[in-house]
Amino acid sequence: MSLDPTRTALGTWSGGRFMHFGQPLDDERFLKLITPDAHVRTVLTADVYGSGEADTLLGKALGQARTIRDEVCVVGAVGHDFYNGEREGAKGFPRFTDPRLRGPDQYASYLREATEKSLQRIGVDSFDLLLLHNPDRTGYSSEAVWDGMAALRQAGLTSKIGIAPGPANGFTLDLIDCFERFGDRIDWAMVILNPLEPWPGELCLDAAAARDIDVITRVVDYGGLFGGDVTEETELAEHDHRKFRPQGWIEAGLERIEGMRPIAERHGLTLLQLACHWNLSHPAVKTVVPTLVQESGQGAKRVEDKRAELAELKAGQPLSADEVIEIRMLGDNSGCMALKGASPTHEGAEAPDRWALSERLEQVARRWQIEPARDLVQVH
Repeated sequence: MSLDPTRTALGTWSGGRFMHFGQPLDDERFLKLITPDAHVRTVLTADVYGSGEADTLLGKALGQARTIRDEVCVVGAVGHDFYNGEREGAKGFPRFTDPRLRGPDQYASYLREATEKSLQRIGVDSFDLLLLHNPDRTGYSSEAVWDGMAALRQAGLTSKIGIAPGPANGFTLDLIDCFERFGDRIDWAMVILNPLEPWPGELCLDAAAARDIDVITRVVDYGGLFGGDVTEETELAEHDHRKFRPQGWIEAGLERIEGMRPIAERHGLTLLQLACHWNLSHPAVKTVVPTLVQESGQGAKRVEDKRAELAELKAGQPLSADEVIEIRMLGDNSGCMALKGASPTHEGAEAPDRWALSERLEQVARRWQIEPARDLVQVH
């Protein structure tokens, strides 16, 4: 029997081991952090993290969990070919659809091979949900890719399939177009969403709901700011991914969070819990998976305490409709960055993560009342 992802979930990208956020945990602390239990019963991983090492550690965590397999939802992700491709610096490994690696006739066989290897490392027979991880343009639009994903479900290697755009923000029209083309096969999608980054993730939620696609939201913590222990004095390590954010993002984020704090206090919520409830106030959103970060310096919370906050998330929805709107207004980030994927401002040759709008995508935008020149461009 398979399980759907639960309201709260853990990700193997937490703990600083495979994605450089905060201090990396040792094996013992990391395993405890990602081990599902009666309070948080869903865990997500991706085969490319540590070139398979995250899968292996998740397998150890599941082995020491005090729950049986049928009580835990295991979500995997495949898409970056670290078996045959060469890492390209900060860009990481190429997608399996890179024409330098293979053609469409080999997509299905790669997906099966990568899925079987990931399952073997974890030590389970099948995923409850398998996501197409960080697809390129081909991944969003190729019938062969989604035939291959559907074949994994038919083969019993996963109960459900979905898509996880990224790693950066954007891909809005590409994702909606993917829903429209392949929504009969897609069960779940994962997008970036939090009270300080409602844009652009919110633009795809109605399209997901229209196709009965449930949504997992990541980066709920907004780079750790909703963890409650990041300050202007927090020193980020040399290779911390948050250093890619624009200068001043911490100060600006904390200022906006101060306006949200009275709402959290009114309901007896921590800031992290407030962010989770705000995400879950959107009907399409069924699961929240914040990044749990062990910050450095005096005053830093133990990451275990942040995990406890997630585990203690209240049932139901404490936020009123007016409070949801107020938080959205306080956190409005529209036009704050250049988005990945199809863009009305892209010129020249197609890049791996950015390309020009097509006529098809312009039609998608019109159907969903999105004006690309207004809604999908950086303005400040």
